[in-house]
Amino acid sequence: MPEGHSVHRIARQFDRNFVGRLVGASSPQGRFTEGAAVLDGREATAAKAVGKQMFLGFDGDLWLRVHLGLYGAWDFAGEIQVDPTIASANGRMGQTNQRGTDLPDETVMDAAGENSLTSIGAPRRARVHVRMSEQTTGLPEEGEQWPPPVVGQVRLRLLTESTCADLRGPTACQLQTPEEMLATIAKLGPDPLVDDPAAGEERFVAVVRRKPTSIGLLLMDQNVVSGIGNVYRAELLFRARLNPHAPGREVPEELVRELWRDWTRLLAIGVETGQMMTMDDLSPQEWRAAMASRDDRHWVYHRAGLPCRVCGTHVVVEEMASRKLYWCPSCQA
Repeated sequence: MPEGHSVHRIARQFDRNFVGRLVGASSPQGRFTEGAAVLDGREATAAKAVGKQMFLGFDGDLWLRVHLGLYGAWDFAGEIQVDPTIASANGRMGQTNQRGTDLPDETVMDAAGENSLTSIGAPRRARVHVRMSEQTTGLPEEGEQWPPPVVGQVRLRLLTESTCADLRGPTACQLQTPEEMLATIAKLGPDPLVDDPAAGEERFVAVVRRKPTSIGLLLMDQNVVSGIGNVYRAELLFRARLNPHAPGREVPEELVRELWRDWTRLLAIGVETGQMMTMDDLSPQEWRAAMASRDDRHWVYHRAGLPCRVCGTHVVVEEMASRKLYWCPSCQA
């Protein structure tokens, strides 16, 4: 499932390429035909993300709510302009503590296809779809027709004169009034990129400190905090050396606050780089390896049975609420 950094990047992509333009809308798959007909021909007015949900505003006080869920993704094609705040990350990607390590001023493409600067690129004419979720695939090819042909089950196609966005497999795709949109957001936990950081921290601490639920479950609860998924959950808990089974109300307040502040740092890095970089103090060589491969990017996630990078104990994996949880039983005892 795309985590919060991906959804914020998608929202920024829409802001750069759709907001202020007339948008054609259709539902090639046929499952959103009525909604697409309502949107067709309207001007896009706003794009924003809160946690794992994105909201696109259209004239006439209409909002499109999209939750990608486990299988959803947006595919972009055509003229795609990169967000300059993302482009500015070049040469500083991946440093979670920003202690001045001299990283190479270059872009490294993830071998698994996860978003990087080059997958979005400077303003250009893309010839195939650019996948904007957890992964991105495809390279420009000459001679592709415009608009691009529909491939597969496309729930919703949004089209300007120069940019196309295809939505596939979302958990939610619905039209909302402004009041319904605000009500949806009100149910979500704080998002460091949306809420005032100090106010968000207080909300997060207040909820966690009164809950008997394990901290491993609370971090995945979008009503407690927005945007954290399986990868960030495992990495945040390891970085805090916190046992995932500890009840929230038993976690020291300062440690809860550090979880929020660390999430704020990691989310910002994820939005800038498109990659869930969670390791610190990387040498230039380690940085290149981490940017090119997820296996070199995380402390414990997806490392079941491998030695902990800190203590050497084998990382374990277990089921927690039907999701895989990776952690070190020694460092996080």
